[in-house]
Amino acid sequence: MAAAERRAFAHKINRTVAAEVRKQVSRERSGSPHSSRRSGSNLGVPLTEVIEPLDFEDVLLSRPPEVEPGPLRDLVEFPADDLELLRQPRECRTTESGIPEDGKLDAQVRAAVEMYTEDWVIVQRRYQHLSAAFSPVTTETQRERQKGLARQVYEQDTSGDERAGPEDTDDSRRCSGSSEDTPRSSGASGIFDLRNLAADSLLPSLLERTAPEDMDRRNEALRRQNRARALLVLYPAPDEDEAVERCSRPEPPREHFGQRILVKCLSLKFEIEVEPIFGILALYDVREKKKISENFYFDLNSDSMKGLLRAHGTHPAISTLARSAIFSITYPSPDIFLVVKLEKVLQQGDISECCEPYMVMKEVDTAKNKEKLEKLRLAAEQFCTRLGRYRMPFAWTAVHLANIVSSVGQADRDSDSEGERRPTWTERRRRVPQDRSSTGDDACSFSSFRPATLTVTNFFKQEAERLSDEDLFKFLADMKRPSSLLRRLRPVTAQLKIDISPAPENPHFCLSPELLHIKPYPDPRGRPTKEILEFPAREVYTPHTCYRNLLYVYPHSLNFSSRQGSVRNLAVRVQYMAGEDPSQALPVIFGKSSCSEFTREAFTPVVYHNKSPEFYEEFKLRLPACVTENHHLLFTFYHVSCQPRPGTALETPVGFTWVPLLQHGRLRTGPFCLPVCVDQPPPGYSVLSPDAALPGMRWVDGHKGVFSVELTAASSVHPQDPHLDKFFTLVHVLEEGPFPFRLKDTVLSEGTVEQELRASLAALRLASPEPLVAFSHHVLDTLMHLVARPPVIGGQMVNLGRGAFEAMAHIVSLVHRNLEAVQDASGHCPLLASYIHYAFRLPGPEPSPPAGTPPVSIQTATQAHGSGHPTNLYLARSKSISSSNPDLAVAPGSVDDEVARILASKLLHEELALQWVVSGSTVREAVLQHAWFFFKLMVKSMALHLLLGQRMDTPRKLRFPGRFLDDIVALVGSVGLEVITRVHKDAELAERLNASLAFFLSDLLSLADRGFVFSLVRAHYKQVATRLQSAPNPAALLTLRMDFTRILCSHEHYVTLNLPCCPLSPPASPSPSVSSTTSQSSTFSSQAPDPKVTSMFELSGLFRQQHFLSGLLLTELALALEPEAEGASLLHKKAISAVHSLLCSHDVDPRYAEATVKARVAELYLPLLSIARDTLPRLHDFAEGPGQRSRLASLLDSDTEGEGDFGGTINPSVAMAIAGGPLAPGSRSSISQGPSAASRSGCSLSAESSRTLLVCVLWVLKNAEPALLQRWTADLALPQLGRLLDLLYLCLAAFEYKGKKAFERINSLTFKKSLDMKARLEEAILGTIGARQEMVRRSRERSPFGNQENVRWRKSVTHWRQPSERVDKTKDEMEHEALVDGNLATEVSLVVLDTLEIIVQTVMLSEARESVLGAVLKVVLYSLGSAQSALFLQHGLATQRALVSKFPELLFEEDTELCADLCLRLLRHCGSRVSTIRTHASASLYLLMRQNFEIGNNFARVKMLVTMSLSSLVGTTQNFSEEHLRRSLKTILTYAEEDVGLRDSTFAEQVQDLMFNLHMILTDTVKMKEHQEDPEMLIDLMYRIARGYQGSPDLRLTWLQNMAGKHAELGNHAEAAQCMVHAAALVAEYLALLEDSRHLPVGCVSFQNISSNVLEESAISDDILSPDEEGFCSGKHFTELGLVGLLEQAAAYFTMGGLYEAVNEVYKNLIPILEAHRDYKKLAAVHGKLQESFTKIMHQRVFGTYFRVGFYGPRFGDLDEQEFVYKEPSITKLAEISHRLEEFYTERFGDDVVEIIKDSNPVDKSKLDPQKAYIQITYVEPHFDTYELKDRVTYFDRNYGLRAFLFCTPFTPDGRAHGELAEQHKRKTLLSTEHAFPYIKTRIRVCHREETVLMPVEVAIEDMQKKTRELAFATEQDPPDAKMLQMVLQGSVGPTVNQGPLEVAQVFLAEIPEDPKLFRHHNKLRLCFKDFCKKCEDALRRNKALIGPDQKEYHRELERHYCRLREALQPLLTQRLPHLMAPSSTSLRNSLNRASFRKADF
Repeated sequence: MAAAERRAFAHKINRTVAAEVRKQVSRERSGSPHSSRRSGSNLGVPLTEVIEPLDFEDVLLSRPPEVEPGPLRDLVEFPADDLELLRQPRECRTTESGIPEDGKLDAQVRAAVEMYTEDWVIVQRRYQHLSAAFSPVTTETQRERQKGLARQVYEQDTSGDERAGPEDTDDSRRCSGSSEDTPRSSGASGIFDLRNLAADSLLPSLLERTAPEDMDRRNEALRRQNRARALLVLYPAPDEDEAVERCSRPEPPREHFGQRILVKCLSLKFEIEVEPIFGILALYDVREKKKISENFYFDLNSDSMKGLLRAHGTHPAISTLARSAIFSITYPSPDIFLVVKLEKVLQQGDISECCEPYMVMKEVDTAKNKEKLEKLRLAAEQFCTRLGRYRMPFAWTAVHLANIVSSVGQADRDSDSEGERRPTWTERRRRVPQDRSSTGDDACSFSSFRPATLTVTNFFKQEAERLSDEDLFKFLADMKRPSSLLRRLRPVTAQLKIDISPAPENPHFCLSPELLHIKPYPDPRGRPTKEILEFPAREVYTPHTCYRNLLYVYPHSLNFSSRQGSVRNLAVRVQYMAGEDPSQALPVIFGKSSCSEFTREAFTPVVYHNKSPEFYEEFKLRLPACVTENHHLLFTFYHVSCQPRPGTALETPVGFTWVPLLQHGRLRTGPFCLPVCVDQPPPGYSVLSPDAALPGMRWVDGHKGVFSVELTAASSVHPQDPHLDKFFTLVHVLEEGPFPFRLKDTVLSEGTVEQELRASLAALRLASPEPLVAFSHHVLDTLMHLVARPPVIGGQMVNLGRGAFEAMAHIVSLVHRNLEAVQDASGHCPLLASYIHYAFRLPGPEPSPPAGTPPVSIQTATQAHGSGHPTNLYLARSKSISSSNPDLAVAPGSVDDEVARILASKLLHEELALQWVVSGSTVREAVLQHAWFFFKLMVKSMALHLLLGQRMDTPRKLRFPGRFLDDIVALVGSVGLEVITRVHKDAELAERLNASLAFFLSDLLSLADRGFVFSLVRAHYKQVATRLQSAPNPAALLTLRMDFTRILCSHEHYVTLNLPCCPLSPPASPSPSVSSTTSQSSTFSSQAPDPKVTSMFELSGLFRQQHFLSGLLLTELALALEPEAEGASLLHKKAISAVHSLLCSHDVDPRYAEATVKARVAELYLPLLSIARDTLPRLHDFAEGPGQRSRLASLLDSDTEGEGDFGGTINPSVAMAIAGGPLAPGSRSSISQGPSAASRSGCSLSAESSRTLLVCVLWVLKNAEPALLQRWTADLALPQLGRLLDLLYLCLAAFEYKGKKAFERINSLTFKKSLDMKARLEEAILGTIGARQEMVRRSRERSPFGNQENVRWRKSVTHWRQPSERVDKTKDEMEHEALVDGNLATEVSLVVLDTLEIIVQTVMLSEARESVLGAVLKVVLYSLGSAQSALFLQHGLATQRALVSKFPELLFEEDTELCADLCLRLLRHCGSRVSTIRTHASASLYLLMRQNFEIGNNFARVKMLVTMSLSSLVGTTQNFSEEHLRRSLKTILTYAEEDVGLRDSTFAEQVQDLMFNLHMILTDTVKMKEHQEDPEMLIDLMYRIARGYQGSPDLRLTWLQNMAGKHAELGNHAEAAQCMVHAAALVAEYLALLEDSRHLPVGCVSFQNISSNVLEESAISDDILSPDEEGFCSGKHFTELGLVGLLEQAAAYFTMGGLYEAVNEVYKNLIPILEAHRDYKKLAAVHGKLQESFTKIMHQRVFGTYFRVGFYGPRFGDLDEQEFVYKEPSITKLAEISHRLEEFYTERFGDDVVEIIKDSNPVDKSKLDPQKAYIQITYVEPHFDTYELKDRVTYFDRNYGLRAFLFCTPFTPDGRAHGELAEQHKRKTLLSTEHAFPYIKTRIRVCHREETVLMPVEVAIEDMQKKTRELAFATEQDPPDAKMLQMVLQGSVGPTVNQGPLEVAQVFLAEIPEDPKLFRHHNKLRLCFKDFCKKCEDALRRNKALIGPDQKEYHRELERHYCRLREALQPLLTQRLPHLMAPSSTSLRNSLNRASFRKADF
């Protein structure tokens, strides 16, 4: 009944909200093209709404597990032993427990003793270690699992650039040699060659004809062998940043230690040895002014010296003989000193006198000082005998630890640190809070330094007035200074040798501060090492875990100056008294060195003749377990007489004082200043304080305080905090206390104790943090006890639940606050986590099992409650609760105390839930901050309740009462609401809360009714959904929800929770029938699709209802991948990462290792296939690499976008008709727009996210049941199947093997990082993530301990990615990466192949199979074309052979393109260096020919395509190996010869012809190989080959494309574009022959405007080619679509080359075609590109530079005496090209052979050395005749379509280049080329050359014209450039210009020439000068207008110069010629054909 109530309650939670959501969603989505995804009819429920899950427990009950046999049965239900209770003995460091045994302990001590001895109680989930949370898949674990991978053989790895092996190289030499020797035409040589080659091995059963089914079976069996077990082991581990579910077991609570150093005292030696000396070591921190360790006493005296004290010594205990000590330092700092103090036996004389002999005498003078020494020894002996029990201060020194650590450790620490590994995540977690301090000073980490042995030689003598610690700190501070005062003092010389080293992990023979033996302690007789207790410099927050009860007493000073009598040598005796009788002194004072272990009294050292001495003594006492009111410390003061005088006692008591140790039940510690009484104290004194005035007592100094002493305790029993003390006291009083009870000054009665207790609970938050944390286990235990077992006072139960709960909340936040630095990733405090995990147990006696008959009263109570649960622990609920305050229980009548106790035992988890639900706002806030703690507490309480009460067999629905579950519902609801409301205010808290809630629900799944937990999850989801609609930043909420889901799914029984073994049953409620909507959509199965199968593969209501968690996860993914999802790339990454990490954990989970089980697990992820298929358009397009066809636009999708039915694609309407009716389920309604339309909508996924999503899809395909996949594909509609094939295609592209070289080149991670950063940046810009959050996230990533999932420190969880982030990976690492990548690529390709086979089997019988098979074949071809391993290629080629044999019509009737592709792929593999690949490829190629032949007795098509493929292969492939290809050709020949079936036909003959023809082509290409390094020669060769194919358009086209590819590679974009234009012209010619279409170009004429060269392509005439002949012009390019493609490529290349005007011309031909096809989308794009081009025309551009290059010398062969014009990149200097050619030919011909001819004069062949190679290079400029310049207006016009080039050579008659003006001649050379630049190659032969010589006067005319032009340009420039103008002016009118205008005029115009022929020139020059003067004047005028006032003087100067120039020129310009010679003929007009010129024509 309760269950039913509860269920109804859970449903009511958000009923209205859900309806709202639904309405809202439908409203939002109705317009969206993707609506089918969110609320398709087949889903029943929109994705945004969480469907109601099945009732888990009911389902399990209704299906008994017998159904499932074998390992599958384990998936049905959680294992019986899922939860177990472990009692783990508490680790004890010492061999003895050290815990007091005395019987009569008081409550406080008893509680402590119990606490420190109890075992840990651990609730363990047995299988939790299998979940992703506890054993995550990390880079390290992956690396471990990747061991033993087989190396895959890849072509690109074997080849590299070098040859595979020696036999191959030899072979190649032989082949190429022979082919070079024979002329191209001789067919015989080819035959001979092929005949003599060895064939590869043949495939045995290839020629047999087997049935297709058998072939498929055999192929499948072969594919199944040697497969990778787990796919994801080969993929990089999931991103650590996203792993929100990551947990680790807390470390058990341990005693705290800092960094530990071991100090060994080796020897102490003085210059003289006369008496025993005793040492004390301790650590001091100068900065904190604090002694940070207790004292260590050591004795290094020789036996003879020890013998002097025989009279006083007892037998020394072994513990006092220690000479080494381990010090712990929690806060290392450079200010720590190790202080050594020395003492000696008391003697007469002050310290200085006693030190004198040590300072004066030297060991070397021993003989000299013999008498003195003897005297000293004698005195020492007397003092030892008499005063042996007293000591005196002697000397001290200090060692600065930082110096040791740094000086010793530095040198080699640096070298070591590189190899040091970073601590892993768990190690980092393990350190206690104090580690944060060590980050402060890295310089002094005491945990790792090189051990050092020191010899301390200088000691300072102690000064009687300066013995206190204050003085010591002054000295130490002074020591740190370089000019220390101490150095000036005279030292006591001695040699103290000590060893300092880091302490070992587990030292042997070690004693604890309590002198217990620490394990391991091999032999009790060994000399021990002491552990020295640390007094940390600052607070240390760590709970006590072991019993410690020590008291330290520090006497500071004594003032007896006013005390009468002989009181000078004062000693203080300390005793711990258990009573007032002297015999009651307890032996609890620790001995020092060489004495007994414990003593009853101890003395301070004596300062000689000092009435007010200071002390540095430390007494260490072991406190008795039970300290009572009578216990006190008694101090007795003695005067010691150093000189033996008769009648005087050795010691005289001169005063007494005491300290009572207990006050109000509290231990007294702290500083005291005590009065000293002169007489023995009276009886009964011990309970009083010495401050009290006792009658008849005499006091020193009138009862003033004269003795100052300090007590400190190191105790895990006494909290030493008033609030804690009071709280514990009250609780213990309640437990056993008799009332009334006295507490300080108040007396508590039963009436007031409750009030006091409440006050004390409230005051707990005031306790000081250090003791609070130290006693946190006690406090928390006590609080739990108060909650669950309310005390009964006066027979009445006091309900303190609320107060205790509040106190708990405050304590938890206090602990968190003080330990902020050590919180783990999720903000948990490790101390509290370990408390819950180990120490927490149920308060009170353990619950008894429900068996047996409980007492009557309990029985009735149970029934009254009505939960039907037979247990006595639910009583807590039955008492009536006061409505106003749940804490005030109504008294349960007059029941006796015993029953009241039974009634009062509540259940902690129920009480916690209740208190949390009803808590007030302040408490609730505190609880929410650290909700994880309370959740974990409840979970452990529930688990203990089930385990201890043996309720694990109870049905889950009955385990917990309804009211408790209601509280949980309310609690989860309110916490969920907090998460939602705080996500924008306090993102960090929201994140923590969200995770805590998710972990809580996940834990409940292991304990409670799972259906109930699912309903809680659903309720939370609904809450989030409601909020999402109004959220300002939904992405943040979605991120949290994703984390929530991810944590839930990390449950170790996640698979079981998804009910994997229950077949999907349609829901009882009539939801829209699935079958009705999909009945017509199946493509391939005759009957209607199976609704069950469909709903398994979609996120249908059914699927989400049954597989609840996986439904949630995949729904999150689907929603994140929605095109319009918010915050896209971050959410993509999160959602995909969640799925990926789950799949990884399945892969490594031993429970799912079996294939059948894995297949079941895979069923939980089947919808992933549909999700990925629908996301396809937005996945990163990996296939868009250079040299690959862009993505296979899915054949079955209508991706042709209105271009009619080109290349084999099906029209959407046709596809739909085939598919039968409406769109198929889950397909998007946007299919008709094709993926490319969809791809624009929404944010596309990053490469990394896409790869991960694809690898998850592949995982499903690999592990799912093949039969199931087959049924699914059978039900898919055509477009969807097309998408699926597209997806497979993308998988191949995404995981293609990159080759070892690539791993050496790139560091994949940097690439990945940058992608992520880009995504984040986009998000920040688009505002999907708030700027503040982004900042918070970034700052968190920076902080060392951020509290959030993606904290940076996670990176080092497994020093993650550290290896990959180093750019310099080791060779091994790169090898390993390549190995794994190779295996991944192989496995991915094989999975794709398996899936393709499934699809093929599905479509065998359907009518639409043609199109599907075409698409399948495209994917197969793509797989064969990408880089694949030999292993895959065997299977891939086998599949390809099977496909061709089953469906030959696919290749030979439909689409030539496929056949062409296939031939190319096969040929490439025939040339492989790996023999297995060759074997399979040649077999495939042979069968292809045979198949084609069998169809029509002739295989013209394959012949043609193979020939074309070979040409294209040879042209494009760099490291193509012709010798291997020859071997394959031979193999094919062998097959033809051995094929019995075709013996009688002409087949073998035709094969032979083809093979020889191919062999010829190969031989041709060998030559190309030789010129691989000479781009010009290579292009020439390709050009020649292309010319040779003029009659075979397909092949010419292929070679033109090869050339374009080569040019593009070399960066010659203009040339590449020309190749494409030529190709387009070729296609246009062909299309024009076929049909006359108005919109098509008329052939190559249409392209004349682009280039005049293009007319070459018109050579194809009807007689060469009949377009209908089979096999001719059948390539994909000879179609309109192909033409469009070629033109687009041409335009793209022109754009890259900056020739934007040509782009326009190309589009002029393209636009009519697009218009005819109504392709407006492309037209829009074209016009966009045109706009870009026209815009760019305005910008500055630079085109090529041209050089004439002449080759001379027989060495050049064909090139001898050839002249070329080379086109080089713009701004190439003459030196550059000359260097390049010289270097290239030197490499080719050897050193000292190549010579560059430096001048440009004509070359005389006869003078050249025939043994050398000469190159002449000259810079040339394009030349245009005057009439041409009218048309060539722009810069582009003057650089395009160039055929004429000019260069000038100056010379003088005597042979020099330059001379006087009167003799300076010039030769102009004009070159014409065969073709216009740019052409399809970069060098063109010169076909015509003419020279012209200019006379000096003509040279002068040209010069003056040039000067005048410059002036005119500078004057008219707009905007004006004053600087340039002034430069030109200066050069024109300046007086100093050498050979300037004036000189020219004086030379040529001074006198009239005698030769009348020269009159015209004379006149022309005069006119030039007139023009020049005019222009100078204009320029000056312009300059005047431009200059500022500062340049006026300069301008005047220019004007003066000009006037002078004009005056000088005046007479020269005015003389008249006798008469002008009449022009002889019009020919003179032509400047190049004048009669006066000599003309040389070449």
